[in-house]
Amino acid sequence: MDRLWTGRTTRLRGVEPGDWRLFQEMDTDTALQRGLDAAHPPRSEEGYRAWTAEQAAADPDGDTFRLVIEPLDGRPVGAVSVDRADPRTGLFQHGIAVTAAHRRSGHATQALRLLLGYMFGERRHHKCEAHILAGNTASLALHLRLGFTREGLLRDREFFAGRHHDTAVLGLTAPEFHAAG
Repeated sequence: MDRLWTGRTTRLRGVEPGDWRLFQEMDTDTALQRGLDAAHPPRSEEGYRAWTAEQAAADPDGDTFRLVIEPLDGRPVGAVSVDRADPRTGLFQHGIAVTAAHRRSGHATQALRLLLGYMFGERRHHKCEAHILAGNTASLALHLRLGFTREGLLRDREFFAGRHHDTAVLGLTAPEFHAAG
């Protein structure tokens, strides 16, 4: 059995048109949206269906892509993406989101391990960089557990809820990932 995209209790798979409800659920979670980038205006169900169908039909753009996170029982609980990838420098950035009911269940940890294993082991990237809101203690703790190192702080980088927020920059190299096993 190919285990490249399957962990102990979690797997990553391509986006399917029927996943529109997952993305709608994540978009209605204001705290989650602000943690990712910013709160967005509501979208219609048809808008979610169209966007998700477009994502499902899209070929990965080089090393940038989005995958759905699901437990082995097949219920989608989140998404992970590679948002920026530079083949010249070997640097990439990722995003991850898990629905409120499935946080702290281990799915995000396994999803990131699978994604990092692919990007380092199959695509020859050298470093993953994560930009995380400095107040997002759960995401910071997750990345530190995975071996990321704090590399800096971008002051007043994001704006939401009426004020500016700092963004922490963390990094993990391929040798560090492989050494952590």
